[in-house]
Amino acid sequence: MANGKKLKLTETEFYPLPLGSIKPRGWLRDQLQIQANGFTGHLDEQWEDLGPNSGWLGGTGESWERGPYYLDGLLPLAYLLDDKHLIEKVIPWIEWTLSSQRDDGSFGPTDSASAKKPGVDEQEWWQDFIMLKVLTQYQEVTNDQRVIPFMEKYLIYLKKFLPDFPLREWHQARGADLLLSIHWLYERRGNIELLELAEIVRKQTIEWSNIFDEFPYRRKQTEWNHRIHVVNVAMGIKAPAVFYRQTGNEWEKEAVYKGIEQLMTYHGQAHGMFSGDEWLSGTHPSQGVELCAVVEYMFSMENLIRILGDGMFGDILEKVAFNALPATISPEWDSHQYDQQVNQVVCNLAKRPWSNGPEANMFGLEPHFGCCTSNMHQGWPKLTSSLWMATRDGGLTAVSYAPCHVKTSVSENVEVELAVESHYPFREQVMIHINISEKATFPILLRIPEWCSNPQITVNGASHKFHVEKGFARFEREWENDDQIELVFPMEVKLEERNNNAVSVNRGPLVYVLPIGENWICVHEREQFHDWEVYPTTAWRYALVNNPEFEVELGECSQQPYQQNTAPIKLKTKGKALSNWVMKQNSAAAPPLNPKTYPNTPIETIELVPYGCARLRIGEIPVLGK
Repeated sequence: MANGKKLKLTETEFYPLPLGSIKPRGWLRDQLQIQANGFTGHLDEQWEDLGPNSGWLGGTGESWERGPYYLDGLLPLAYLLDDKHLIEKVIPWIEWTLSSQRDDGSFGPTDSASAKKPGVDEQEWWQDFIMLKVLTQYQEVTNDQRVIPFMEKYLIYLKKFLPDFPLREWHQARGADLLLSIHWLYERRGNIELLELAEIVRKQTIEWSNIFDEFPYRRKQTEWNHRIHVVNVAMGIKAPAVFYRQTGNEWEKEAVYKGIEQLMTYHGQAHGMFSGDEWLSGTHPSQGVELCAVVEYMFSMENLIRILGDGMFGDILEKVAFNALPATISPEWDSHQYDQQVNQVVCNLAKRPWSNGPEANMFGLEPHFGCCTSNMHQGWPKLTSSLWMATRDGGLTAVSYAPCHVKTSVSENVEVELAVESHYPFREQVMIHINISEKATFPILLRIPEWCSNPQITVNGASHKFHVEKGFARFEREWENDDQIELVFPMEVKLEERNNNAVSVNRGPLVYVLPIGENWICVHEREQFHDWEVYPTTAWRYALVNNPEFEVELGECSQQPYQQNTAPIKLKTKGKALSNWVMKQNSAAAPPLNPKTYPNTPIETIELVPYGCARLRIGEIPVLGK
């Protein structure tokens, strides 16, 4: 009982499909394969923190978050690709973890400075929370019968210890991630003790609902606080919705929307993220945003659309996933940044007006802190697993239209497969083929992006009118084998006003930028994953002409669409070189409020590419005469 009320868990709007139900195809599968060939498939061979001496493999090495973080991306990647070699990498981590459980229910390393034994004042819980998320995925894809009893025993142990060793520091900020695992287990076991634990965790977690309801952090932050740490915020934005499942407080749902609006107003960036080179840092396009925040914000959006059922979160998810994620990782997936910039004109070892160190925007194995090195891997795999979800009434929901294959059951256990053929977001057309074991009536909800003003949907060649509610068009009918749904999302170029009257250029879910030629200089050579500085080889001080027009140029969708020389789509427009845009503190200064050109400067044709294709770029572009 809590405050005299019976404990319960509010039902979510959508249900996730178990890991493995959705398999990537087309460019998305290529992206996951590139990831497997790069960091994710070989990081444990090159990085000591994930090597055989890891505390999560029984060794005496790093025993806090890095092993669980890595596994949280490696495991879904391995099973999404059905990659035997990667699965063989996963199993020792899982087996050691399951075998490490002690009689009291606790598990994991106990003999390192970062993983305290029970009874020590500074008990550390955070690494366990991540491993629980890993185990839920593992159970779904393998149906290993050991996982659920293991988790239940640990959570009952936690219920006993949390009153005396409460959440603090990182785990206090990230309690909602623990609640996800508690809710997952409760929905399978129905043990009321789990809801009692959930109430303890909710009350000990940072008050994210109140923070986002009346957002107080409206300037660039300069002093450390867990409430303004960018990764904590990216994780915390889902917390009010997670709390709502327990409290039933409608205002907590609204706090999510208020929080997102305030974050984007005071710290928003053109790629769909809010800034944070460690903590919230304002809207300047040369401020950084941490890679950990990118993948955690994606995970938050995936959970928000599941819990609240609003397509708006799918719009945000796509913008971040298709822009911010690929832009901060090398095309070969063998180096990454800690912090990326929207206006990024050089990536080098240099002091910037950030809280992070001078190496934070270099590309490499471990620029700055190693958290991103271990945590970056969940981005693409978890997006893949969230492309489609189930509805409360036995149907299916399209969250995003990247190419994939879905195999699940609908209605009364009727088996259905969906083949989604598309080059989305690089193209406007999506085709969905339905393969069903027998005729069945059930709904299919199709997400209609907010940016699309004239979407078109046909079923078996016949055009259909539709009503959009909370970002979804609902089609309920008797579906037959070989039915086809075709969607067309016309993409128009839209300019979004940013700092100093500069603009970001958007078309569909993609942001377009002025690419800068790149000279990659190796500064630390290793066996596989080197460290790089990247210097410009072409001019970047450009402005668009007033009222610019854009011509769309389509190219081939190659195996790696996210690089300059294989960009599958470009925008051609007109611009001029500027005379009054300068560097400041080793980055591009703010776009000039009154952009000026040299006398007789000619108008030039300039090409813009998707944001994720350019590691050096201008994403907030001045406009002449505006």
